[in-house]
Amino acid sequence: MPLLGAVPTAGGTAFRVWAPNAGSVSVLGRELERGEGGVWEAELDLPAGTDYRYALDGDEWPDPCSRFQPEGVRGPSRVVDTGAFEWRDDGWPGLSLDELVIYELHVGAFSAAGTFGGAIPYLDGLRELGVTAIELMPVATFPGKRGWGYDGLYAYAPHPAYGGPEGLTRLVDAAHAAGLGVILDVVYNHIGPGSEAIAAFGPYFTDRHETFWGEAIDYSQRGVREWAIQNACLWVRDYHVDGLRLDAVHAVFDDSPQHVLAELAERVHAENPRALVISEMCLDDFRPIEEWGHDAQWSDGFHHELHVLLTGERDGYYESFGSVGGLADRFRQQPAERLVICDQNHDQVGNRARGDRLTREQLRVAAACVLFAPQTPLLFMGEEYGEQRPFQFFTDHIDPAIARATREGRKREFGRFAAFADEDVPDPQDPATFERSKLDRSNADEELRAFYKRLLALRRELPREVEVEAGEQTLTVRRGRAELHADFAKTTVELRT
Repeated sequence: MPLLGAVPTAGGTAFRVWAPNAGSVSVLGRELERGEGGVWEAELDLPAGTDYRYALDGDEWPDPCSRFQPEGVRGPSRVVDTGAFEWRDDGWPGLSLDELVIYELHVGAFSAAGTFGGAIPYLDGLRELGVTAIELMPVATFPGKRGWGYDGLYAYAPHPAYGGPEGLTRLVDAAHAAGLGVILDVVYNHIGPGSEAIAAFGPYFTDRHETFWGEAIDYSQRGVREWAIQNACLWVRDYHVDGLRLDAVHAVFDDSPQHVLAELAERVHAENPRALVISEMCLDDFRPIEEWGHDAQWSDGFHHELHVLLTGERDGYYESFGSVGGLADRFRQQPAERLVICDQNHDQVGNRARGDRLTREQLRVAAACVLFAPQTPLLFMGEEYGEQRPFQFFTDHIDPAIARATREGRKREFGRFAAFADEDVPDPQDPATFERSKLDRSNADEELRAFYKRLLALRRELPREVEVEAGEQTLTVRRGRAELHADFAKTTVELRT
């Protein structure tokens, strides 16, 4: 299928949109012609920067593959010439899975500016710490200005509140100049509120399956498969992104002979053989790396064992975790470099009622375990200096009904967690919830930061082979010349080299 969306050419712009059930499609009063596979197309003498909507049988909608939504999800789409971006990263070698250390951040909460540009001054410090790649929580355009990004509506369009296409380009270029790769979190398991604007173009959704977040996407449709796969390729090709983190792939349903996420990985690797495809998958389901050709996947079991040992929380999905032997088994899990582990991430902090983090005492032990483990580590923004502010669940839904449902659903969600049953769950729609979640570096623990730096330097020198001994409340781990001893009863850790 040809490249979807509005793509500048030497003579103007090629418009292509998948709309298999439409009787007519036009843009700015100019008719498109029906081609093969339900794709309507025309090359028009319209330049980059043109704002447009498609008219389907008279009803106007933004482009499902819009490259930019400068006025948000209800505004027009804008033609973007991604080929005109100025890059200075010709010598950038790309990422190595063997050396990967990921730093997850939310663009809006990471800096005071809350933009792509606002993150740039901190890149050198992250590289000095020992990080090799930043991972951006989703930046596709979602309703409103504040949000985690997992309710994106226009998957191809960098969010205008963050700085749009130009802002993302500058951040990626600056990251490469600082010696950091960029991994982008993308969502192909559902589409956020306002999805009727996407469904107007064709059968994007199916009732054969269902997801926790909304209608399941119908990947039996070729046009829908191309919507996702071409999006993944766009980030790697046009924005020089070094890898993709695929959100909740257990909720991407496809009964085709080749799973859509296997085809996606194949085509992303064709665009750039060094690009990484990393999946978030439910616990101990290894289809991404064993069947779909993905490079790595998240392994939440390590976090769960560690978290319960340090906090004693056993509510909800933590119920079956919390033994030293269980954590020891996670240290031994293979293939180590293809399993991404953490002590904090956006889910494990933000999906708590108050969004509270580990204490600095707990964090020291947790970080030592994660960074000494042979698996690929992921840090969550601020943990390296013991950030004390929470990371809470925040939204800015522009549909009042969706806003109300989000508030009510958030409160219901914690009914099964005894520790949070009596908590006053923060209102996701309140701007103060977002402001509380912004990093505050004024009270940084520099001793803790130095500890992180030491651990990250050490892991670069050690072999991946690991020996683990589990006691009732203690764990001893050896890698080469180094030994880690963690005491979970005393919440202490000792590192010997």
